[in-house]
Amino acid sequence: MTNALHEAEKLLASMTRNEKAQLLEWVAHDLSGVFPGIVSHPDVCGGDACIVRTRIPVWVLEAARGQGLAEAEILTAYPTLRAEDLAEAWGYVRSHKAEIDEAIRANEERAMV
Repeated sequence: MTNALHEAEKLLASMTRNEKAQLLEWVAHDLSGVFPGIVSHPDVCGGDACIVRTRIPVWVLEAARGQGLAEAEILTAYPTLRAEDLAEAWGYVRSHKAEIDEAIRANEERAMV
């Protein structure tokens, strides 16, 4: 067994049933590549992946998290979001890391001009 799997096994033993269920949901999303809470349309936010029902791009949420904002702070800043939306966003980020990193980088470059 690899070290990562051994560490995961120890972590699972310390988790509650609810935490395990959330983890299972994340893993299932990552493996399936399907994120029903995320949409992308060329005519909305330049085609960036957004949270359904909103025009909030996933990269904006990931940038906020990267700046140290806690999930509770993000939910306060975006009152139309739900905790489930953030779970979908984080799963999308894990599966589309290069896309999200590029969107953050491009926005930072536009802000400098």
